[in-house]
Amino acid sequence: MESYIYIFNCHEDERELSYLEKRMFFGVKTNDRLLKSNTRICPSRSPFIKGRLRVIYEAKMLADLQSQCDGYDTLGKSFKIQVIKMSGLQEGLHFTERKSLESEIGKSMRGKANLKQPELTLAILKKGDYWYFGEYEEGEPVWLKHQQKPKMYSTALGTRLARAVVNIAVPHISNQQVIDPSCGIGTVLIEACSMNIRICGSDINPLAVIGTRENLAFFGYEAVVKKENMLEIKESYDTAIIDMPYNLCSVISNDKKRAMMMHARKFTKRLVLVTVEPMDDHLIESGFTIIDRCTVTKGHFQREVLVCE
Repeated sequence: MESYIYIFNCHEDERELSYLEKRMFFGVKTNDRLLKSNTRICPSRSPFIKGRLRVIYEAKMLADLQSQCDGYDTLGKSFKIQVIKMSGLQEGLHFTERKSLESEIGKSMRGKANLKQPELTLAILKKGDYWYFGEYEEGEPVWLKHQQKPKMYSTALGTRLARAVVNIAVPHISNQQVIDPSCGIGTVLIEACSMNIRICGSDINPLAVIGTRENLAFFGYEAVVKKENMLEIKESYDTAIIDMPYNLCSVISNDKKRAMMMHARKFTKRLVLVTVEPMDDHLIESGFTIIDRCTVTKGHFQREVLVCE
């Protein structure tokens, strides 16, 4: 069975969100910046995964790892070698030592080195007491380009948060059907579509529906988006993602919140809720069980992300 080492990095304000996403992806509770797992996740899916190493060799002693790498065949692909350096993880291995190690291992391999545009990036990484060698793939910040949407809402989720919320809702992509029944300007839909997740959207506001369709088309994505009151949804879905409206123009009474959660329980098996106000009582009363949660802070503003089944 293949194993992978994931490298994580996040801002302090997003640490809880990163940990929650990690729990959903890998089913483990750990705050380590390096995680070894047999679960294969594309590093570009997460805003918090810096890169992924597919482990080929591992050894407790660096010299033993070098022996294993001797004669490694890249099967005709051009390559480069790098020693991954992260603050606090590779103490004692200075710049000159890293470069010497890269050179030594590179010379012992079968293939053509290309430091500028290699077909294959191979890396060496130390985790705990072990050294690892393997194929390295760096995460691409896909969500960054999604910030430049033609239609914007000031209260919409940021693209990093939206992408993490989608990953929390759908950690493992399969043939499940997902809905964002209060899709606003489509930030969640865009992130889901970019990961080939089957999702549809709806909103009670016709202008939001038009804006979402325009934003999706701008990035070349397709999804069904229709004007519909969430309380009138009749179809069934595997997962729903709901970002509760919170601005002064979207004041919702407790009765309306309760009705929304009651109806959500009818059309979805799993719910990921983003809210700025306490919703526990409404969720529990509606028959949901809150299985995990986190708080996301931005300045003095806080959102809660709740995972419910």
